[in-house]
Parts: sequence; C-alpha cells; structure tokens
Amino acid sequence: MSTQIRASIVEKIGAPFTYTDLLIDDPGPGEILVRIVAGGVCHTDANTRGGDMPLPLPGVLGHEGAGVVEAVGPGVTSPRVGDHVVLGWPYCGECKNCLEGEPRYCLSIGPALVAGVRFTGEQAGTSAYRRLDGSPVSGHFFGQSSFATHSLALARQAVVIPDDIPLEIAGPLACGIATGAGAVLNTVRPRVGESIVVYGAGAVGLSAVMAATNTPATTIIAVDMHDSRLELAKRYGATHVFNAGATPDVVAAIHELLGGTADYAIDCTGVIPVVEQTIETVGMLGTAILIGGAPAEAAFTADHFRTLFGKRIVGTLGGSGRSERLIPALLELWRQGRFPFDELVQTFDFEDIEGALEASHRGDVIKPVVRMPEPAAG
Repeated sequence: MSTQIRASIVEKIGAPFTYTDLLIDDPGPGEILVRIVAGGVCHTDANTRGGDMPLPLPGVLGHEGAGVVEAVGPGVTSPRVGDHVVLGWPYCGECKNCLEGEPRYCLSIGPALVAGVRFTGEQAGTSAYRRLDGSPVSGHFFGQSSFATHSLALARQAVVIPDDIPLEIAGPLACGIATGAGAVLNTVRPRVGESIVVYGAGAVGLSAVMAATNTPATTIIAVDMHDSRLELAKRYGATHVFNAGATPDVVAAIHELLGGTADYAIDCTGVIPVVEQTIETVGMLGTAILIGGAPAEAAFTADHFRTLFGKRIVGTLGGSGRSERLIPALLELWRQGRFPFDELVQTFDFEDIEGALEASHRGDVIKPVVRMPEPAAG
C-alpha cells in the first residue's frame, strides 16, 4: 500500500527544486510514516543539489524534518501514532560504533545518508518513493527526505518531543543547530577558563556560541565577514568578535588578544583557507574541530612540525553523541532561556525552497525553515 504525497524534487545536478505528487510506501518493519510540518533548509541541501554529495538524482532532499507520526510499521513500539517527532540521523544500530554509543559514526553512515534507498532491513536497496506512473525516485536522504509532506523514516532515528514545542523551530535540531551546539557540548567539553574560537557565525556557528555560554569557557571569540552576524554573536555570548574582511591577519589578532594560542577553534564554514586558519589558531595541546561541509574530496594542509607538538585536528558529524539525548537537552536549555536558537529561524512556504536558500546565501536569514501546507480537511 502507499500514500500520495507532495514533494520537492531535484531532477539533475544543478536543477531547481520543483514540486510534484509522488507515492510513498506504507511503513515496513522498524519504519514510521511522519507527516512533516516543517523542515530546515541547509547548505547541505544546496551542496547535494550541486553534486557535492552523491545522492542519485532525481531525488527528494531535506534532512531537518519535524512532524507528527501518522503510521508505524510492524514491531515499532516507539514512537507512537500522534507523537510529535524530530527526525535525527539514521543509523544501523548493529555495528561496532553504534553499539559503543556513537551512532553518528555508524559504519553504514555513507549509504544511510546519500544512497537514495533504504540501507537496512528487509527492503534494503529499495526506495519507498516513486512517481505516480510507478517510476522510482531517490529518497531516504539522511534517512528522511523531508522536503515533502510525508517522510518514511526508521523508528530509531525519531526523537519524540513535547507537543507544546513549535514544530516550526524543532526541525533544525536534527542537524544544523545540533551540529554547532553538539560540537561544543559533546566534542570540546571545555574546562574552566578555556578559550573557544568559532569561525563562521551562521546557524551552526551561532549555535556553537550559544552552547559555549553554557560551559565554563571564559573566552568565546566569533569570526565572520558580516558585522550583522558578529553583532548576533555578541548578543548570544561571544566575548570578542573579529571581522575577517577587516582584519589583515585574524589568526595573529586572536593570538595577540589571548596572549598565545587558543585552546579550541571550530570551523563552521567548510571553506578550505578558513579550515587552515582554524588549525593555525590553536597550538600545543590545542584542538581544531572541523564541522563545516567542504566539497567532496576537498583537502587542506597543516604544518607538520607544529601539529607534532600535541595539536589535535578532529572532525565531528552532526554534533556527535545521540540525538535522543542532545535534542531534549537543547530544548530544555531553550525553555530556560539559555539557548535561544528559535530567534535564528525564519519560515518560508514549502514551495519557496529556492527563496529560502537565496535569503540564506545573501545573509538575510540565519536559519530558513519551510512550512508544509496544512493537510486537507477530512
């Protein structure tokens, strides 16, 4: 059996987001059908449309979905029909890394994110999405393909949230917001008096700044090209900011401010020269953390001798940790007024994904979110 849905399709690399009706399978064992209420729009979607991630096209993108569970497959006891959920990252639950509590680093993470088909279970290798004429379409992007009115996902990737949380703000907790905050809370874990430098003050970087204010770090530095975003960084807890376009040597300026190298530096841009600045910002026993998405096969260089003296270069995916722990924690910090990520969100109509991306690229919007049309009555 199947359900007719409305979805956004990218037909080929570089093509615009277009809209069409599709059929989606009913949930099988371990799966759930979620009516998407809203979904974040992320640069990863734009990069994938541009060919930087190998999702087979045509396909349905979107990976920051939030909505209401409409049906569950055999064997699913949680979530239940009617639950409000955020769709986190997919994982197999059976590999070494999953069993050791690191599902972000599931050994099947590649196919789980971008194969365009189910990567596990009885129907592995098949897509649940097809056109009305029966021709298949890639789905299951990050396990969800949430640029659609409905998503078929694994039950294990859904995080149940309270019904009073606005679903319009909840979706970005699946990836962008959690990526920045989790990099600080799960990977950095700063000690008393330490310093953190955040390169890039978009949604990910500002989330990192917000998270850093909930730690014992006493120096939080934000670097960006836009003064408006640096003002936001100060509003959300940055103790110092640098405009990279107006500062001849940002790394030297940070070292002068600190009287030495930083304890931690986080790249949220994926821009290779900035990645290399991030690495140079930390020194002996310092840690450079890479979370921005560079194009596929991009490479950076680091000075071997200076790295040899205890410098660490660490990559982190999606904020590391487990969605079912991180997302509720961030929501509780939000309730307490300590993590005001909702102020970054601006909503767009579902059929204006292009407008959402353009507004984000211009810097007019920090975190665009598209709202799905209301379901038909009856």
